[in-house]
Amino acid sequence: MIDYQAPLRDMQFILDELAGLGQITDLPRCEDASPDLVAAVLEEASKFASGVLAPINRQGDLQGCRLEGEQVITPDGWQEAYDQFREAGWIGLSLPQEFGGQGLPKLVSTPVWEMWFSTNMAFAMLPQLNVGQTEALMIAANDEQKSTWLHKVVSGEWAATMNLTEPQAGSDLGATRMRAEPTEDGSYRLFGQKIYISYGEHELTSNIVHLVLARLPNAPEGVKGLSLLIVPKFLLDDDGQPAEKNDIRCISIEHKMGIHGSPTCTLSYGDKEGASGYLVGEPHQGLKTMFIMMNDARFNVGVQGVAMGERAYQAALDYAQQRIQGRNIINGASNQPIISHPDVKRMLVSMRARLMAMRGLLYTAASWFDIANHHGDTQVADKHSRYVDLLMPVAKGWCTEVGNDICDEAIQVFGGMGFVEETGVAQLFRDARIMTIYEGTTGIQANDLLGRKILRENGTTLRELLFDIRTTGKALEQVDELRDLATDLDELTTQLHITTDWVLEQDQARIADLYGGATPLLHLMGTVCGGWQLTRMALAAHAKQNAAGEDPDYLAGLISLARFYMATFAPQAYAHARAVRYGGQVLTNFPESAL
Repeated sequence: MIDYQAPLRDMQFILDELAGLGQITDLPRCEDASPDLVAAVLEEASKFASGVLAPINRQGDLQGCRLEGEQVITPDGWQEAYDQFREAGWIGLSLPQEFGGQGLPKLVSTPVWEMWFSTNMAFAMLPQLNVGQTEALMIAANDEQKSTWLHKVVSGEWAATMNLTEPQAGSDLGATRMRAEPTEDGSYRLFGQKIYISYGEHELTSNIVHLVLARLPNAPEGVKGLSLLIVPKFLLDDDGQPAEKNDIRCISIEHKMGIHGSPTCTLSYGDKEGASGYLVGEPHQGLKTMFIMMNDARFNVGVQGVAMGERAYQAALDYAQQRIQGRNIINGASNQPIISHPDVKRMLVSMRARLMAMRGLLYTAASWFDIANHHGDTQVADKHSRYVDLLMPVAKGWCTEVGNDICDEAIQVFGGMGFVEETGVAQLFRDARIMTIYEGTTGIQANDLLGRKILRENGTTLRELLFDIRTTGKALEQVDELRDLATDLDELTTQLHITTDWVLEQDQARIADLYGGATPLLHLMGTVCGGWQLTRMALAAHAKQNAAGEDPDYLAGLISLARFYMATFAPQAYAHARAVRYGGQVLTNFPESAL
């Protein structure tokens, strides 16, 4: 497969022109992210991604992981790559400086993580867990726990996991049975089993810090009875160093369709005297804290969508430029590369348009994270925090669905060679397929969007977002050359506006109909937000066309991408809107006996 080339120009354009990097660096604790520093970080990350992670991606897929006794062996090259990754400080890029991180904005780390996922998704899943666990412990852990665990997690000296799922408790965490029994010294003994634990066991680090959901004695039923505990692989001695092995065993690893280099483990706790753990936060408040880690993980999975799509697009574009096949249907010329065929060109342009739409949405959302966390005006911070909450299901659900589609379309560009493993594009499709499943399926994201993010607050934040989208439309109207895009964006936004009104008008008697249309609603919002970001891109590109030092062809291409998206994908909004309003009712009335 073609060598990975980080799309640095696209990344930098979106950081500067859409996500507002200059404004983010004005925020408290974000001042270090100067333009020169950010450019240097992206350049070095690009070199590491293409020079260290990409070369071991294929062997990770071919070798996979294996379980020898209770020890998980990762693929060749994993240990060396992780050591370099940790020593370079990449894990702590956006993590708190007081625990050894660099404290850069999330907006800066987001394109860096895109590069990691593009070049080696299976590997990047490991340090990603450290980032999410740090976020959770910063919120809920006490000072002693932070001092004990966070320095090692932030540095990557110790690895991290998230333990939620059990055989009977998948998306229904209320069915969790893992027991945590108190001891006289204030710790707990855990008994039970967790499944689907990414990097639940390995030898890449000297310790693994598990965050585990469990039930204390006499805990309430359901999710309100879950507590969160730190359960290390090795207990610490008086000097804070790993010593005695805790009562945790890896009893199996999954044999998966993709991401073979990432061990997905079944962990057994308490086969002997019980696994020692330490309560994080208040009893029975574990799910609230775990959702902090899950929110970060869901955002990162959304970034995986654009990352895997970018890698597939690069491979498809290179193949289409090199593969000579057939006669040009327009001018009759023979021995032409397949990119000259209109349908192949259509696939490539549609891939790039959606990639830029996703990248614009995700980077903008990353800037909202930073504003929510650092802005001094509480009203401004609150608005952007609500925007993050509203669009997190879209960032995760829509971006991963589109990322899967792009990987699938790349195989189509390759034709028969795409179905052959040696070209590498099949691995991208297999690795990407998990994205719409883990950290909450697309259906779960859709339910969250409808129930918690729209109905619960009567659409208040969504209406604010619609106003902001309309504001972009007004700006487009002021530019003669872009008025067609203003009309397109207005028509696109109107579909979401009408659908929002309809959803909020329904009473409890039609709740089943609403949830039957939740996934089309998520796709509608994704389609609208993608068009919004591309029209913002067109505005920025138009404003820079006559500036010194700019590439007019590149800027004109961005405007053309917006027009292509509006002509090709925006019309789907009408179908999604209709499915929301009518499809759910038909689904509710459909008899299960007819299946």
